[in-house]
Amino acid sequence: MTLFDNHNHSQFSFDGKRTSVEASAKSAAAQGLGGLAVTDHCDFFIPPVKKMQGNVVQEWFDVAKQQEEITRVQAIVPVKILKGIEIGMHEDCREEIRKVLADNRFDQVIASVHYLDDVDPYQGEYYDGKDWKEAYGRYLETIFREMIWLGDFDIMGHYDYIVRYAPYPQNSIRYKDFADLFDTMFTYLIQEGKALEINTKSYQGYRGREVLLDNEVLLRYRELGGEILSLGSDSHEPERVGADFDRFAALLKSLGFRWSAHYEERRLIQLPL
Repeated sequence: MTLFDNHNHSQFSFDGKRTSVEASAKSAAAQGLGGLAVTDHCDFFIPPVKKMQGNVVQEWFDVAKQQEEITRVQAIVPVKILKGIEIGMHEDCREEIRKVLADNRFDQVIASVHYLDDVDPYQGEYYDGKDWKEAYGRYLETIFREMIWLGDFDIMGHYDYIVRYAPYPQNSIRYKDFADLFDTMFTYLIQEGKALEINTKSYQGYRGREVLLDNEVLLRYRELGGEILSLGSDSHEPERVGADFDRFAALLKSLGFRWSAHYEERRLIQLPL
C-alpha cells in the first residue's frame, strides 16, 4: 500500500500517553503503509476554563526530542517516518507559532483549530447559546482567517472537527449550507498548492454519535480544480494508525480523485490512491 498516514500523535503530544513513535511506526509497517507522519500537537493557547479547572498542561512539545526519537525509530522500523507538527492556530499566539516554525525544520505542517471563542469544543462549552449553523460556520470562518494569516503550512487539518462533539442532530458539515465559504477556502488551498485533509477520526463515532462526510464537499473541491488530498487517522493509539484508509481511499477514487498527498521536506509528493 502506498498510502501515507499524515496525522499521528506520539508520546510527545500532551494527550499521547497511549502511544509512542515506535509503536505507531510498527503499526504502520505491519499494515504495509507507505509511511506515516508524526504530527504532535502544538497549541500555545490554553482555554481559561482549563486553567480554572486546574487542568492546565503544556500543549506544545520538545521538537528536538521528538525528532531525535523519530530518527532513532526510523533506523529500526522498516517504514518511512516523516517529521511533522500539528499547529493549533489561535490569534492570541501568532508570535509563538511563527517562532516554532521558523526555528525548526519539518517534513510537513498541519494547520488546525482546536480552540475558539476561548473555549474547547471537546468539552462542550463552545456550543452553548449557538445553533448548529452558527457553531459550524464560525469554526470554518476561524480556520480560514487563521490559515490565511499563517500561510506557512502544508495541510488544512480536520475542517469537520467541530461536528465530532456537537450536540445537534445535524451530523455533517454540508457544502450546500456553507457553499460560499467552502469555495473561498478551496480556491485558496488550490492556488497555494496546499492539501485538504480527510481526517478519518471524525467518522469513527463519539459517544454514540456518527459524523458523516458530505461527498458534495469533495466533489466541489475537485470541480474547482482541487487534487491534493491528505489522509490522516489522527491516531492517539497504535491500533488506529491507518484506520479506515481502505474505505476512504475507495470513496475518493469513486469521486474521481487519483492521488494521495504527503510532504517531504515541505515538498509535495502525490502517490496513486
